[in-house]
Amino acid sequence: LNIRLPVHRCGADKHDESLEWHVLQFPFQQGVQRCVRDLNLLVSSEPALHEVDFRPEGFEWIDFRDVDNSVVSFLRRGKDPDDAVVCVFNFTPAPREKYRVGVPWAGRYREALNSDAAAYGGTNAGNAGSVPTDSVPWMGRPHSVSLTLPPLGALFLRKEE
Repeated sequence: LNIRLPVHRCGADKHDESLEWHVLQFPFQQGVQRCVRDLNLLVSSEPALHEVDFRPEGFEWIDFRDVDNSVVSFLRRGKDPDDAVVCVFNFTPAPREKYRVGVPWAGRYREALNSDAAAYGGTNAGNAGSVPTDSVPWMGRPHSVSLTLPPLGALFLRKEE
């Protein structure tokens, strides 16, 4: 997530204080609130993101070895193995253009959530809402997508029906 939060003191001396709701008057904090809301909505509405949280079949690495680009990607699956969300995270402040990720099925993948959306206070770097697959096997998968990864961002991609 492309979030830079102010540092606040915390600890035992703040246990009896209220949350700082007044900061929601500022656009950046409103964006963070929208992002958290949308992440919660995504997790609750996408079975692949919550149905089999505590079983190995609910998670599958796509790639965790790209240390040079600081990018990790994985699939989250629901009870139905054909129900999956592709999750890609860029842990650097540099956007990644034409970053190829292996996917299980051909078609189009839509951005279910892009943490760098302008509505969240981000730069709006992304894939214009969706991206087509290429017939290029990649990372042990039969198909792949060429993505723009937002800086310090997360993409959650869902295959379009």
